[in-house]
Amino acid sequence: MTDTKNTKSGVSRRALLKTGAAAAGLAAGSGIITGFPTIWAQTKVTLRQFGTGVSNINAIAEKCKADLGITLEMTATDSDAAAQRAVTQPNSYDIADIEYWIAKKVFPAGVLQPMDVKKLKYYDKIVPLFIDGKLKPDSVIAQGTAPHTVGFVEKPGAKTFAKAPTQWMTMVPTIYNADTLGIRPDLVGREITSWADIMDPAFKGKAAILNIPSIGIMDAAMIMEAMGKIKYADKGNMTKAEIDKTIDFMIKAKSDGQFRAFWKSFDESVNLMASGEVVIQSMWSPAVAAVRGKGIACKYQPLKEGYRAWGGGLGLASHLKGAQLDAAYEYINWYTSGWVGGYLNRQGYYSACMDTAKNFMTADEWGYWIEGKPAQGDILSPEGKVMEKAGAVRDGGSFEDRMGKVACWNSVMDEDRYMVRRWNEFMAA
Repeated sequence: MTDTKNTKSGVSRRALLKTGAAAAGLAAGSGIITGFPTIWAQTKVTLRQFGTGVSNINAIAEKCKADLGITLEMTATDSDAAAQRAVTQPNSYDIADIEYWIAKKVFPAGVLQPMDVKKLKYYDKIVPLFIDGKLKPDSVIAQGTAPHTVGFVEKPGAKTFAKAPTQWMTMVPTIYNADTLGIRPDLVGREITSWADIMDPAFKGKAAILNIPSIGIMDAAMIMEAMGKIKYADKGNMTKAEIDKTIDFMIKAKSDGQFRAFWKSFDESVNLMASGEVVIQSMWSPAVAAVRGKGIACKYQPLKEGYRAWGGGLGLASHLKGAQLDAAYEYINWYTSGWVGGYLNRQGYYSACMDTAKNFMTADEWGYWIEGKPAQGDILSPEGKVMEKAGAVRDGGSFEDRMGKVACWNSVMDEDRYMVRRWNEFMAA
């Protein structure tokens, strides 16, 4: 964006001068004044955001417009497409809403600019998982691409990640969860306790895993270790030999007919489970809730080996500058101020700024979703639909119980290209 051009993607400083709001825009960026909705509405700022469907939600765009006067143009895509677009079409977006394993691929390409933590109003409210990798001081850091390992750089323009927190954050964390297997308790016919259970011959033709290589390989690793087939030095950074052993096993399981399907989208996983075509599969917490919302029994099953976790955040396109950059910071500060966090928590995800999200949830909602307490009344979705009846307890329990049992994070391996090639062989087999 040049200094003289007022494009759809934003507004230039010269355009601000024409509206008589230049001083206001500059002051807004410095945090000196409030009253942002009026300022940004006057300047007609639009921010183009893309990312996965889990957090590119129309309700967030509508609330952003109401609160800030900023128009948010959202594009939802799957994880692999998001990674590709971030690198190959850097001028097509202003905000990248991506996962941390994607950031490991994207940030070294120079398409995102780091954020000055001094401009992040709620930086000190971010849960420590994203700062030092630990939920609590005595926590063990999980394997894989833990978000804090790709969360900071030493300075603007740096292409390598810092070993410890700095003033410059690669992305502001927003959303994360601990993933496990979803099951149809009315159809599996027995207790499910291990990742290995997905390979039970009793579920032949009724099991599914997700087909996003960097995530699916981690589910496969959890399965392999649970079955005693292999002990990885680091599930998140396999050797070629470990990749081969994992994929060869999965190809055989596929040829034996163990899997009914391989899904890529939230909706696919919901439909497979709701229809009963699949009774056990890789699943995301809100997808389980969506099945239950149809009146169908579905459970997000805690497993003895622990969870596979993922986290996402908002990154700033490297081309952002001036008033548009000011608006992007204002949007990010709004995003972490609590309303969005409460919305995400009520979907079954977790907010990266729990303290601010708590202000936008009832005591019963907080008790159910975060503290693992039985619901006192009906638990409603963000859209007002009944998700759980009074007395229900969240699958897996409290936030600390769930995130405290993370075994690995979604990952990008040193042998990523080799892994993806072998994964594609698995899909084609």
